[in-house]
Amino acid sequence: MEAVAERKDTSALEGKFLTFILSNEVYGIEILKVREIIGLMDITTVPQTPDYMKGVINLRGKVIPVIDLRLKFSMQEEEHTQETCVIVVEVNNTQIGIIVDSVSEVSDIRGGEIEDAPGFGQGIDTSFIMGLGKVKEKIIILLDIDTVLSSEELEMVEEIAGN
Repeated sequence: MEAVAERKDTSALEGKFLTFILSNEVYGIEILKVREIIGLMDITTVPQTPDYMKGVINLRGKVIPVIDLRLKFSMQEEEHTQETCVIVVEVNNTQIGIIVDSVSEVSDIRGGEIEDAPGFGQGIDTSFIMGLGKVKEKIIILLDIDTVLSSEELEMVEEIAGN
């Protein structure tokens, strides 16, 4: 028997995705993971945290850790603009804010429009990419927001959030 390359069932990935821009690329996260979108607000820095961990915000009395997704993805840090915002997502029952350049729209992406994330070879981690959505001649990198942060990072975030 020949070994067949394992192909994920992309129809299971279809649904509504909130799309946003990071460094001229379009990303998407499942709309069900998104709690709200807020403008940039005062962030209290927390010492002894990685550079992408910008600190915490007080959102209606709840402490929410904030991560700069550009820095998490080893991109150049940019000056924040009017468009810069924070997407509050829920990961493992913890709310986390992610800073993005701008939010685009909610896109309905069907399974047939989603391809597996490409393998770039050893040493390059693409496990946090659920797939690539092809919508209107554009490619949307669909993030598995649950795996963007490692378990150690999640523990740190939960500690900071005071869970």
